[in-house]
Amino acid sequence: MDKIKEKLAALRAEADTAIERAEAAEAKNKRQELEILQKEQEITSLNHKLSVLDGDLEKSESKLSEAKASLSDAESGKTTNEGLVRKVQLLEEELDAAEKNLKETVEKLRQVDIKAEHFERQVQRVEQERDTWTSKFEEMEAKHRKSKAELDELVANMEGL
Repeated sequence: MDKIKEKLAALRAEADTAIERAEAAEAKNKRQELEILQKEQEITSLNHKLSVLDGDLEKSESKLSEAKASLSDAESGKTTNEGLVRKVQLLEEELDAAEKNLKETVEKLRQVDIKAEHFERQVQRVEQERDTWTSKFEEMEAKHRKSKAELDELVANMEGL
């Protein structure tokens, strides 16, 4: 009788441990999902920034082409020419800065994509681990029910004696 009680206590401890691990895995899964959501929001934000920078780049290129056109039309005056040259240089610097910013944004977006893939793999792994623990828990629960039934039968037999 004591062995059966010990066995039941061990089974209960195993079931409790399995439940705790399952709950921990679920909590970890929720944290991972939250991180993924945050990364998706960051991606959306970076995509918006990228579109804004693309617009700025188009504006800068438009300004640059306008400045170059003005430069070719206004070669008659040296003063005008120098002013336009300075304007073109500023626009080119703006273009360089915009291109640099665009490259940095694209690199950040690529890194975010890599992180998102990494987190997706982690979520898949955690889900697999959760499924494994769920099946182990179900097995332990079935064993527990079987042991309880055997114990009840044994008790009934002992009472019959």
